Amino acid sequence: MSRRALTLTVAGILTLLLGIVGALLPVPYVVLSPGPTENTIGDVKGKPVISIEGRRTYPTSGALRLVTVAYQGGPGNRIDLLSALRGWLDPTIAVVPKETIFPPTSTAEQVEQQNSEEMTGSQDDATAAALTELKIPFTSVVTVASVQKGLPADGRFKRGDEITAVDGAAVTDRESVAAAVRKHKPGQRVTFTVNRAGQSTTVAAPTVAAKDGTPVVGVSMQVGYKFPFKVEINVGDVGGPSAGMMFSLGIVDKLTPGEMTGGKAIAGTGTITPDGKVGPIGGIQQKMVGAREDGAAFFLTPAGNCAEAVQAVPDGLKLIRVNTLHDAVRAVDAIRTGGPTESCPAG
Repeated sequence: MSRRALTLTVAGILTLLLGIVGALLPVPYVVLSPGPTENTIGDVKGKPVISIEGRRTYPTSGALRLVTVAYQGGPGNRIDLLSALRGWLDPTIAVVPKETIFPPTSTAEQVEQQNSEEMTGSQDDATAAALTELKIPFTSVVTVASVQKGLPADGRFKRGDEITAVDGAAVTDRESVAAAVRKHKPGQRVTFTVNRAGQSTTVAAPTVAAKDGTPVVGVSMQVGYKFPFKVEINVGDVGGPSAGMMFSLGIVDKLTPGEMTGGKAIAGTGTITPDGKVGPIGGIQQKMVGAREDGAAFFLTPAGNCAEAVQAVPDGLKLIRVNTLHDAVRAVDAIRTGGPTESCPAG
């Protein structure tokens, strides 16, 4: 072999090896693809997605499908360049920078914990929204979500404590608790009445000054609810808050006479607030594809996602714009009866 041929051969082998190594190197991207869907008025592994005890329920039919996004990459699971390239070539898949999905310092365990907490919160909010829509009364409570280590609350409060009063005055929301604490100067003692495991107890703690000088004791609070009956939601490994609206619809369907869908397959997505406002979500393109693949012909779309959704809607899937749970209920009624619905406007 001539020197020139040998040089070209070695160079070619080195180039090939470098290409292979480069393709297998991890890259800071996340691949989003259509995930599984679940029928909120159906079953998962033989167990109802929504179970209601202590209140009369009614038969349902058809499907009210929540939709999900599957992802590769992220903390503890970085993808290689070949996976990213395959994703860029597939119109149903999105490849996005890792930091747009996960905070830079998050661990896999922290991401899983956050998704689990968001799912639990969305289920409670979904129940509250459904009962609000049906005008079924319930009460709100303020509970301790976490305690900051090293501050006065540490060792005094427990996660899940229900704060019912501050300095003897009843409180019903986080703002009223915070306002009562702010009435004290740093170092002054605050007395909380707490419901812990069904027992009322008193917890006293001094305040300290936060960085901005505001007096605090070191608790993070969240709103909880006391419902007049038990609602249990079972979705397995699904996490995040984006199924809230579909949970609410499933609860409404089960608590009202008649089969709300009329046997039709309807999918949708959107966060939900206790008063029924529907919020936008991420991964709308992948969620629409998953919905269509699983047989949905209608897709309830948060108003904030409409502009993006109309650019990539799959064939055979009709987008219906919703701002509130009440909009969604009316839309499902219209789909059943063949009435008019509000479509997502073209961009």
